[in-house]
Amino acid sequence: MIQLDGTLGEGGGQIVRTALALSTLAQQGFNVTNIRKGRPEPGLKMQHVHCIKALQKLTGAQAEGAELGSTELTFIPQPLKGKSLSIDIETAGSITLFLQAVLLPCCFADKPTKMEITGGTDVAWAMPMDYFREVLVPHLQRWADIEVKTQKRGYYPKGNGTATIRIKPRTSRNDFPTLAPFLEQLRKTGPKLELNEQHHLLYIKGISHASKSLEEARVAERQAHAAQQELAKYDCPISIRSEYADTLSPGSGITLWAVFSKNKEDLDTSNPIILGADALGEKGVPAETIGKNAAEKLRATIASGAAADAHLTDNLIPWMALYAPSTLKAEKITPHTTTNIEVVKKFIPANFEVKGQIITSK
Repeated sequence: MIQLDGTLGEGGGQIVRTALALSTLAQQGFNVTNIRKGRPEPGLKMQHVHCIKALQKLTGAQAEGAELGSTELTFIPQPLKGKSLSIDIETAGSITLFLQAVLLPCCFADKPTKMEITGGTDVAWAMPMDYFREVLVPHLQRWADIEVKTQKRGYYPKGNGTATIRIKPRTSRNDFPTLAPFLEQLRKTGPKLELNEQHHLLYIKGISHASKSLEEARVAERQAHAAQQELAKYDCPISIRSEYADTLSPGSGITLWAVFSKNKEDLDTSNPIILGADALGEKGVPAETIGKNAAEKLRATIASGAAADAHLTDNLIPWMALYAPSTLKAEKITPHTTTNIEVVKKFIPANFEVKGQIITSK
């Protein structure tokens, strides 16, 4: 039984999500205490509870403490079997944070998995669905076939957004009796992660969105225009789409992504280089400011020379352990990143080395 302290590093819910994902994959139980102890509302949030429930449905896992507000959890996994699931997080709990716990093991199930998830698509402290689909998923496609669709946006506080994700594995963890031969197979045959340089900037794209209640004020267009102006210095095509949606709560946001390539012609799908940035609308903050903020974030990431932005880096750490040796030049090394590395090492035998912006797994 692996023991984890929820106060490790930045002490957030990512410790639980990463542990759930890798526990299921490694088939190793864990106990975690002091969950989110330093947060204003400690303990498991609703999205964590639904992560556990989903993995129980997929694996028949046993769990103690899987309740809202619980500060201790014991999780005993079973082999994962792909199937169709419908999950309602019941709040504006982030769909993408939910997927941090469930997506990785589903990429190594015995058959495809389809999930329809209801919750928050664009909420604070989480990847927007557009970022997940356009920045993170293209990197994961080298290891599994993943299709993502956002049917409906959901903003804080009522959520009620809906996304569908289909995952078709190429390797099944169930084909290996223990973790060691499974990792040996992945590291021998699977493509490595090699995000070392930006190379040539091909184009910048984006999606600016808002609830229909903000359409008359042209919030989405104003966000997009401000971002476009801020990015005009780059000598490449820039395309930012504006759209509106029926939502239970008013809201807006913008996600931008810059695509690079070695050959100056097209995205290298075997090792894509995509940097992302986003900003959520805030009450009392002009739409122009929101668009400009997102663009400034993207400009800062590009200027860093990184081949992965800070959020992408966090999400790729578990995959770097699975497919070692891998290398990544990060925008910056955040407390989330270092915490994630420590949690991953509890479940997957891999050595990480961090030098400046460079992260290497061996």
